[in-house]
Amino acid sequence: MQEQADYLIIGHGIAGVTLGWELRRRGLRVVVLDEHQPNSATRVAAGLINPVAGKRFALAWRIDDLLPAAQQFYQALEAEFGRRFFYEMPILKLFSSVREQNDVLSRSADQPWGDYVADPALGLPNVPGLQHPFGGLQLKHGGWVDTTALLDALCTQGREQGWLRTETFVPELLVPDELGVSYGRELRARYVVFCEGATVVHNPWFSWLPVTPNQGEVLDVEAPELPTGYVLNRGAYVVPLGNGQVRVGATYRWPPFELQPTAEARAELTQRLHELTTVPFAVVGQRVGVRPTVRDRKPLLGKHPVHPALVVFNGLGSKGVLLAPRLAQVLADALEFEKELWPEVNIIRYQALYTAAASATASPA
Repeated sequence: MQEQADYLIIGHGIAGVTLGWELRRRGLRVVVLDEHQPNSATRVAAGLINPVAGKRFALAWRIDDLLPAAQQFYQALEAEFGRRFFYEMPILKLFSSVREQNDVLSRSADQPWGDYVADPALGLPNVPGLQHPFGGLQLKHGGWVDTTALLDALCTQGREQGWLRTETFVPELLVPDELGVSYGRELRARYVVFCEGATVVHNPWFSWLPVTPNQGEVLDVEAPELPTGYVLNRGAYVVPLGNGQVRVGATYRWPPFELQPTAEARAELTQRLHELTTVPFAVVGQRVGVRPTVRDRKPLLGKHPVHPALVVFNGLGSKGVLLAPRLAQVLADALEFEKELWPEVNIIRYQALYTAAASATASPA
């Protein structure tokens, strides 16, 4: 007899974690399949939440909607597990040049960032060893999420409660029909949601989506003299992990690449840290992961054009810890109550790519 579930989720990175939690919170039966990978993108990432980012120094997309949902999600998990995951702290954005300094400060008179940026007239706090020849700004309401601790806690819970299964998804076992999906002879679900990250490029149903894997590397560094109450950002981020350790990242490398740490990334990140601080430090670890990036830099949510029981939740890129909690709510509402997805993230915007891929497959050789 087949086990019955409402949702089968493939992947347990930040997308699968947030969606699974949201669905279980609503009383729905969820089964998650995940091939545990110590260097998954979510585990390698520093988990930054940055309300103002990019070369244009603009407010993050939909920040007033996304940030409260993210804060509520991590606070709820902290209450559930009795431990801390989200570390809210100021981000010191240090300018890289006189031109950047002038451009940003000239915009500050119009207060385009609301309450997310401290008054530039206050200057930067006194941080021993910090190098900032061009000045900078202090960003508010940001911080970082301990994604490794969060995943570990939920993985332990999932195995104990039976909703998480550490196994490799086999596409050939999945059979969609008008009422849902069957996975082998053992499981039946109303929907399967693919939260596979960069490996979606190999997905038989969603490989037409414009996802490009992007490799990122980070360093784990011992630097006991660096401040513990700030995230630093100039060319690289420096996140205080506690116990005298920080994480420094991240690099961006487009295919082709090999999934292993490189000497080039180590040298690049070490140099960036030297440019940020004069305090002594020692590199004690280096890790590499692969992000799913999208052509228009917006996530990918929605049903397959032909098989509505097949759903994708992907393309979170380097901002997953900020984006995922609210988007999990948006996707759950769409699937359970037929609410409209946000147009910026709905995969229907790439319908032409699916049509072209389907035509190419159907054409004779």
